[in-house]
Amino acid sequence: MAEESWHEARLIPTSGINGAEEQERRATSALLAVLSAVKEFGRGFVKPFGAPAGTLECFIEVPFILGEQRLYPDGLIRVTRGSNTWTALVEVKTGPNQLATQQLENYLDIARDNAYDAVITISNEIPAVAGQHPTKVDKRKLKKVALHHVAWSEVLAEAVMQKEFRGVADPDQAWILGELIRYLEHTKSGALEFDDMGEAWVGVRDQVTTGTLRSNDKGIAEVVARFDALLRFASLQLGRQLGTEVVPVLSRKEAADPLVRAQALTQSLCTTGQLSGAIRIPDTVGHLVVTADLRAGRVTCHVDVESPREGRPTTRVNWLVRQLKNAPDGTRVEAFVAHARGSQAAELLSAVRENPNSLVLDPAKELRSFRLAVSGNLGTKRGRGRGSFIDSVLTTVDAFYVDVLGNLRAWSAAPPKLRPVSVEPVDLDDSVPPALVSTDYSSQDGAEEASDEYRASDTVAAASSEYPTSALHSDAD
Repeated sequence: MAEESWHEARLIPTSGINGAEEQERRATSALLAVLSAVKEFGRGFVKPFGAPAGTLECFIEVPFILGEQRLYPDGLIRVTRGSNTWTALVEVKTGPNQLATQQLENYLDIARDNAYDAVITISNEIPAVAGQHPTKVDKRKLKKVALHHVAWSEVLAEAVMQKEFRGVADPDQAWILGELIRYLEHTKSGALEFDDMGEAWVGVRDQVTTGTLRSNDKGIAEVVARFDALLRFASLQLGRQLGTEVVPVLSRKEAADPLVRAQALTQSLCTTGQLSGAIRIPDTVGHLVVTADLRAGRVTCHVDVESPREGRPTTRVNWLVRQLKNAPDGTRVEAFVAHARGSQAAELLSAVRENPNSLVLDPAKELRSFRLAVSGNLGTKRGRGRGSFIDSVLTTVDAFYVDVLGNLRAWSAAPPKLRPVSVEPVDLDDSVPPALVSTDYSSQDGAEEASDEYRASDTVAAASSEYPTSALHSDAD
């Protein structure tokens, strides 16, 4: 047999997984073992839940007695620091399996009876809002025990960021973490990506198309929640590739009360047929806004960019165009002026490249900002694959970042320059005795000439298509 067909031995193999129970047991054991073996990864996992920095121990299928029942939570995590101990029960689901309310309430009771701190659940369910749990439980059971949820997508993103970007000090531990990543990325692991818009998707989609959708229709709440979950998944996927924390943007009211966000999306879907949300990517010029128009069958990503605060309107347009070398010609560019509603002009990038003045309808008005937008066909299928809603959104988001947003740099003013100062008074009559001279050099001497020189240099820079970096910091790295 050719050596090319040999399979390399893996620390966490995917072979031999014959059902959901075996899948969950292996995923639980693999994750908990790596949490305790790789210090940086283990600390990063439990820190958001309030665990102290200390010795981390993990166990699987620990037996407990609750009433007349003998129950086996999938795992237990214990962190010890001096005389303080933090303990959490772990419940894991893989594949399409969902968490059960009764099971979680039983584990909350066990945690309360044993004075444990938390119950952590891991599944492929992605809540619409970070920090929200996908399963409803009796809130009275949460008085003494915290309930946390982590999606497998988050676990994978955290593992990749720790290994590839933050780093692992011990090479052997880094290799172990890499083996966990390989396992979770395998289709047999059960750590699935976001792959379904839900059972209500088709019905709601058709109602939007026909204009018959109402806010109290059955299924609209599920579709709205799934769209926000998709934005969270897109953020995790993008953050995993960039090595930074990418999160959906929520207002204070939406973060405090998820119902506010759900109502806004429901209203928008019923009246305009659109679902929209924004993503925050660190160190970019603005939020990446995603809009899915179900009626028009288009998905659009856009970003708003502040214009330079100096230079002529054409100068400001050229500053933007020079940063869009890799952007597609079909990118829509809108220009906004001060003290006006809506955009002053909108053109495709191909036209703006040929004629920057196409965005300047009134040279007397100050350009304040630009909006760059890229659109694509919106899929309609509820699952993954060609023609699916999920893939069309994810593809457009990634392409927009690579081609447009990732190349933009915010404008910053050049530092002020010192005006040349002459230390000797000029145009003095040498025949006049020094004792009779009543004038000395002033900062105003030659001020008009210097001012004229500054204005002339600014005019030359504005008329040129190549501006010095000191005048407009516009060149993309």
